[in-house]
Amino acid sequence: MDRFWENKTLDELNHGEWEALCDGCGKCCLIKLQDDQDDSVMYTNIICKNYNIKESKCSDYKNRRSKVIDCVSVTSQNIQDFDWLPESCAYRLRARGRSLPHWHHLVSGDKSAVHRLGHSVKGRVFLEGLVDSEELETMIVKWVQV
Repeated sequence: MDRFWENKTLDELNHGEWEALCDGCGKCCLIKLQDDQDDSVMYTNIICKNYNIKESKCSDYKNRRSKVIDCVSVTSQNIQDFDWLPESCAYRLRARGRSLPHWHHLVSGDKSAVHRLGHSVKGRVFLEGLVDSEELETMIVKWVQV
């Protein structure tokens, strides 16, 4: 098996390799709140309106940025700017020179491990719009990190 993620920098990955690096946890699609006083970021259990909860992925990944104004594209050039990404994010891990976790599909060969072992949002989120924005602070959760 070609362990490209270990032998290349993020800048060297082709499009397919870049996309394969994503573990599919969905945490980047969560609605996050930022504390005005200390700028800390808190995750909620509310997920983007374009997230397909049953499939555990964006319902229109290709066009996501035109449908959701604040949707971001993570790149090798901006990964360091997104300190709100979960510690388990493969892009964040590799940008820091760290190894992928044992459950990551590129290591384990099992794309469902991220869900089965509880490292994803699957079965634990509500779609944006189903909760009043005034209630978001009551939806803050602490997600398990690797």
